[in-house]
Amino acid sequence: MPVEETLRALLRFAANEAIAAVQPARCLHRSVALERDVLSIGEQTIDLATVDRILVVGMGKASATTAAALEAMLGSRITEGLVITADGYRVPTDRIEVREARHPIPDARGLAAAQQLANIIQDAREDDLVLVLISGGGSSLLCLPQPPVTLDDLAETHAQLLRSGLPIHSVNVVRKHLSLLKGGRLAELAYPARLVSLILSDVPGDRLDVVASGPTVPDPSTFADAVQLLRDASVWERLPSSVRHVLESGRRGDRRETLKPDALAMERVANVLIGSGRVAGEAAQRVGGEHGFHAQLLSCTLRGEARIVGGALASIARRLRSSAPPLPLPAWLVATGETTVTVTGHGRGGRNQEVALSAAQGIAGLDGVVIGAVGTDGCDGPTDAAGGLVDGGTSARLRHAGIDIGRALADNASHDALAASGDLLITGPTGTNVADLVLLIVSAG
Repeated sequence: MPVEETLRALLRFAANEAIAAVQPARCLHRSVALERDVLSIGEQTIDLATVDRILVVGMGKASATTAAALEAMLGSRITEGLVITADGYRVPTDRIEVREARHPIPDARGLAAAQQLANIIQDAREDDLVLVLISGGGSSLLCLPQPPVTLDDLAETHAQLLRSGLPIHSVNVVRKHLSLLKGGRLAELAYPARLVSLILSDVPGDRLDVVASGPTVPDPSTFADAVQLLRDASVWERLPSSVRHVLESGRRGDRRETLKPDALAMERVANVLIGSGRVAGEAAQRVGGEHGFHAQLLSCTLRGEARIVGGALASIARRLRSSAPPLPLPAWLVATGETTVTVTGHGRGGRNQEVALSAAQGIAGLDGVVIGAVGTDGCDGPTDAAGGLVDGGTSARLRHAGIDIGRALADNASHDALAASGDLLITGPTGTNVADLVLLIVSAG
């Protein structure tokens, strides 16, 4: 078997192991325990004998699988619940209702589900416990815009933000300030109930105020920040007038800001990180070490324009393949995070596929090198792929198929290109979401 085939199989195995390590059930059991009437969540200890009702709500691609795992632990102690997940991520539950909605562009199903979720928690009382299951994708799925912003206006805004190339931290500053529930407002709605959020982070650096736009987390940003970010990115003038009105009126002080750390509601809130890209990255690193590679976890804050990141990975591969490699071979390098794509073309693709296609251009002709980029949620952009897995022969396979990598990248057509070369990485919906995973493997010979 050619060495590339062996390396490709190892990379797929490592990706599967990384995704398995951050399945909500495993994350939940690492962070949550129930012993008789005592529920422990991170450093929080809750005597359930003093709790009247347990209400469970959630949003994100992992919310349904987390809800199912929580049901297995708490069973009939759960009074009522509702989680909103993306199409294809539903799993069976008994006491917690699961609603599906479109992602990443919000739709009417998401709007209706968000309103129903708000109705559940706004009646919470002081002796109630509200458990909030938060994961990546929640920003789009929890869509309850500030009037007069309509659903169509919000959808157009999300589409503009996704094409802008802005990093997720900046995108979510805008989303928070257009929402009735993000930026800590969901916690305010649940007050005076005790609220504990269980968070699966999909953002570089695990900033909890950024995951799903922080519905239960104090927000350091302002309306003025949102306006400035949009102006600097040349997006402001393309937004619906209602969106500009909300943000401008907030900047003038005519609307209440998102919640800050000194808000009264935050005294009854605990936010607990139960899983992240680091957990996935460490699992992938272990696979490399177990198979005899010099394995390193380079970063858990990977970010930048996807095609530039792909080029940088290719440069590292070439240095490792040189006569004086900077690291011992065989080498196994792992990173997690989230890149961005500034969309200028009309093709189909996603950030991981664009990383892979760009890397393929840089490692053309190299033997014993494979590079993979995969979304741990199993979905990369508006495609059926989780990402791409390329080697030194990918470029030749594309030429044989009549595809020029440079043109494909310029048109943001990474999906069709990698499909033609047989280099798509497809997992299907994984039930979790903790950022993207990048692997670079270089053999010894």
